[in-house]
Amino acid sequence: MPKVAAELTALDVRRLVSPGLHAVGGVPGLMLRVSDTGARYWILRITVAGRRRDIGIGAFPEVPLAAARNSAAEKRQQVREGIDPLVERHSAKLALRAAQAKALSFDECAERFIKAKSREFRNPKHIAQWRSTLTAYAGPVIGPLSVERVELAHVVQILQPIWDTKTETATRLRARIERVLDYAIVSGYRTGDNPARWKGKLNAILPQPSKLKRVRHHRAVPWAHAPAFLCALRQRPGIAARGVEFILYTAARSGEVRGARWEEIDLEAGIWTVPGERMKAGRSHRVPLSTPAVTLLRDLPRFEGCPYVFPSARGGILSDMTLAAVLRRMQIDATVHGLRSTFRDWCSEVTDHQREVAEMALAHIIENQTELAYRRGDLFTKRAQLMTDWAQFLFGGAANISSS
Repeated sequence: MPKVAAELTALDVRRLVSPGLHAVGGVPGLMLRVSDTGARYWILRITVAGRRRDIGIGAFPEVPLAAARNSAAEKRQQVREGIDPLVERHSAKLALRAAQAKALSFDECAERFIKAKSREFRNPKHIAQWRSTLTAYAGPVIGPLSVERVELAHVVQILQPIWDTKTETATRLRARIERVLDYAIVSGYRTGDNPARWKGKLNAILPQPSKLKRVRHHRAVPWAHAPAFLCALRQRPGIAARGVEFILYTAARSGEVRGARWEEIDLEAGIWTVPGERMKAGRSHRVPLSTPAVTLLRDLPRFEGCPYVFPSARGGILSDMTLAAVLRRMQIDATVHGLRSTFRDWCSEVTDHQREVAEMALAHIIENQTELAYRRGDLFTKRAQLMTDWAQFLFGGAANISSS
């Protein structure tokens, strides 16, 4: 039992300035510690489960004498009830942190998720798409709302206005909200089910996307007209025309060709290796170059200090509009992207090449996870033969057509 100390007054306590521990009385074990620097703070010396503990109560004079005695008395009562005041304080801090975490807004949680998963995104553009989609559609409804309070009604309110008219955007948005809320659950920011889940949640309210989706095909040059189109295209001067011609030879996407760099191309081997950050699937892709494609590249001018194969007039990347203008001036009712459809239709209608070889040539993303798991190689040799056959068709069947 601590020695009973004389009960000091508030004025007495103010006069305690010498370094050391000073018992102030009123509550057994309550003392004022004065440091060598003159700082003063309250200590309750007490025995808990056979062990002596010094429990801090606060600084003086911020915590006055009366408040220190009340706090010390409460802690002694806790000990008599079998409660360790230090454990109780730690539990209270944890509870406060949990409450603060659950007060995290959806916008804040989404940003934490994006930062945590940043390495999984294909490129900075993909991250920007995530942010812009969530900000534009989810933000006005649940952005500032605590992530713990997001409910099914909120998600429906976000998705329903665009579910029929922007189905592809809406389905991506739903998946993104679901992933953010999954992250919130496992991180302890919310409890319960995920209201953005499709099965068992939204599928009971919203129609199946496949029932709404209307496939919009890019206008394409009919495959039978491709040789004549090439003949007219080759009469067109300029880097943009050569870019369109290269797209026709390789069936590559416009963005992949416009961003092509000389360092990616091995003319001797006839291979163009597109890095993963510029591929839609996020993986590097080897493109076999047919003889006409290699010849086109060898004949192109190279500009000092410019890394691009098909640069703009200022040395930067050509725009999509510049390539589209080539077809417009030729009065061709097709899109540049549609040239990939021309190639794909020729593969299906004319050749015996396997479907997966054609799909790999187009660098299409494999949706079937089972097929993806079993596919190991890139079918390069087969694709090289396919592109050779395509080039032979383009030149073997070429016929002159007028071009305006």
